[in-house]
Amino acid sequence: MTKVDTRLAGGTVLLPGLGFREADVLVADGRIAAVTEPGAGAEAAETVRLDGLTVLPGACDVHLHLGHGSDIARPRVPSDADTETAAAAIGGVTSFIPYVMSPTPYAPLFDELKAVTEQGARIDFGFHFVISTDEQLAELPRYIAEFGVPTAKLFMNIRGDEGKRLGLPGTDDGFLFRLLEVLRDHGGMLCPHPENIEVAWVLRDRVLAADPDGKNGLSSWNATRPPFVEADAIRRAAYFGRVVGAPVYTVHTSSGEALAAAVEQRRQGSRITIETCTHYLTHDTSTPLGAVAKVNPPLREPADREALWEGIRRGDIDTVGTDHIHRPVTSKDGGIWKAQPGFPGLDAFLPALFSEGHHRRGIPLERLAGLVTSKPADAMGLSPRKGRIAPGADADFSILDMKAKWTVERSGLATDAGYSVYEGQEMACRVVHTVVRGRFAVRDGALVDAARGTGRFVPRKLG
Repeated sequence: MTKVDTRLAGGTVLLPGLGFREADVLVADGRIAAVTEPGAGAEAAETVRLDGLTVLPGACDVHLHLGHGSDIARPRVPSDADTETAAAAIGGVTSFIPYVMSPTPYAPLFDELKAVTEQGARIDFGFHFVISTDEQLAELPRYIAEFGVPTAKLFMNIRGDEGKRLGLPGTDDGFLFRLLEVLRDHGGMLCPHPENIEVAWVLRDRVLAADPDGKNGLSSWNATRPPFVEADAIRRAAYFGRVVGAPVYTVHTSSGEALAAAVEQRRQGSRITIETCTHYLTHDTSTPLGAVAKVNPPLREPADREALWEGIRRGDIDTVGTDHIHRPVTSKDGGIWKAQPGFPGLDAFLPALFSEGHHRRGIPLERLAGLVTSKPADAMGLSPRKGRIAPGADADFSILDMKAKWTVERSGLATDAGYSVYEGQEMACRVVHTVVRGRFAVRDGALVDAARGTGRFVPRKLG
């Protein structure tokens, strides 16, 4: 073997089919050249010692929103990608897939969208497109075949003028059905936001009447869109997917009832991938954060949080994402009824998941790592380039000190939202290095300025 660029030496490496092993990883031209016994193999221009550190495949966050200011539709300037990919790198993420929203077709926007994101990005990325019009539906085969965007989101909760604040028109179940047909015919997958909004409207009016000032905070918000409205929509989307013959990826599963509905559909033959998000595993309605923690679907009761962890233990949950939204904290002003839903989560992604799941609950790290590496990469068409430490794959690594305790502080955040629901919380592990295609985006816990603008768009094709 000729001389390689980098040897990552002395770490404990997660290898596919083998688990954790003491090994060296050799990197050349941005790819993994070899995985060897310590000290074996080709010479390297640089050797990076990782003694005592855990080397994972680079994490893939396949659920977030990359926006501009209070607008979460899409990045408008390179700095939108710069700050949020910096947050991602700090959290151990080497590739992510934001949802892009527009009421107009995406083809005229695509080149600009890709270029703006690449100019600021420190990590690699793809896109999901939100589909809400017949014009977009007609263009969808092109998005899949030409642009490498095979995943389409439908907000099942946007009926009537419910989508006005996002600039999106309402749809219905007929549109859902036709969307699934196009995805089936062209190799795509549906990512539905599942809520029965008509029932939620009824409940909202009742809860508002009972708690007009929002004194019950997150509990009142949860009561307006309870788990059964989520479970109902999951059943409908997955069932229609089964009837049509299209795969469905259930985003941000937030409750035990919703998880049970998804598992039920899977057992009946639906091709379904089940995602939850970090905050549903770490927070519930008892958090003192109030409106700052308003999100949609809402944070649930503690019992739902436990049900999701049991879903991970059983293997029912396939992936974990952040649903990161980087609106400023001022978007939370006005109490629970006026606050905008969503909050950032990238900066603490892997530490939050592993601290809660591995250190506090004893779930094997290998299982948790799969939820944010190989499984999302496989589900979203990022494999074989992403998600595993194997020769030929991109040299993407999340490298952690699994014994380093630290406290999340606002001053250490990179997101331009400027706050975190994890502020003040102690983490039991920390990201030390984040490597994207052989280049450090984070080194020794600090962002690398030279990484800005090195991230690249990754076209995807589903397996």
